[in-house]
Amino acid sequence: MNPTITVTDQDDEQDADKVPARRMSLPGDPEDMLIDEACRELRLPAFRERFIDLAATARREQATYKQFLLDMLQAEQADRDLRRQQRLLRLARFPRPKRLEDFDFAKNPNVTPEVVADLKSPTWVREGRPLVLIGDSGTGKSHLLIGIGTAIAETGLSVRYTTTSALVNELAEADANRRLSSVIARYSKIDLLCLDEFGYLNLDRKGAKLLFQIFTEREERKATAVATNSPFTEWDKTFGDARLCAAIADRITFRCTLIQTGTDSYRYQTTQESLFPTAD
Repeated sequence: MNPTITVTDQDDEQDADKVPARRMSLPGDPEDMLIDEACRELRLPAFRERFIDLAATARREQATYKQFLLDMLQAEQADRDLRRQQRLLRLARFPRPKRLEDFDFAKNPNVTPEVVADLKSPTWVREGRPLVLIGDSGTGKSHLLIGIGTAIAETGLSVRYTTTSALVNELAEADANRRLSSVIARYSKIDLLCLDEFGYLNLDRKGAKLLFQIFTEREERKATAVATNSPFTEWDKTFGDARLCAAIADRITFRCTLIQTGTDSYRYQTTQESLFPTAD
């Protein structure tokens, strides 16, 4: 069943108080009015929206009371699952929508569809295993990162997307305001942290140490996915300190899934094809 819902920026309990965007007008039956009021009080928006329609269907098909109750419960469950998915996707803060179904594997031959398909399952996230995407700009790293994060959020796990520089700036600001512990604690609870543009900017020692704390808190407990254009051998340029670089690399790569997206820019190839289409 596909219940109609209203999307808000509140949590599930608050969402349940909202009146659905489309809803049947209640007839003058006092029982209908009482059911409507009870659904509002009990925060059952799918019940409230669909009970008249489902009751009519049950009467027409001569369904049993149990079947009618099951239909109502399944409608409410589907509605709550959908609202939870949407809430998790909002909280992930993806900069743009990207889905794995839209990834063009034909133009990215370095990426194995079977490996990517396995990453749609939440198993590796629950096991706290890292994911590393390495490749040049335009090879699909961010698409994969956001697409995988979206798939994981839709399984019901918490996901957060951010760039490395934005995360370091957030940590530095929290440190200056004596809120670092609470911010690190918040990031330590996220099931999957998607960290984009890793290695794009050189970090000073303080920034590298702040980032190191995030990896340490999440190590082998929560999953971290990193997209970078720098091979492992060049990470010392990002962090400056060789020991700190080795410690961070150790935490990111231990039991990790590595996907190398190559050097041929997918975006450049697509632009070339649009500007200079090949004749049939």
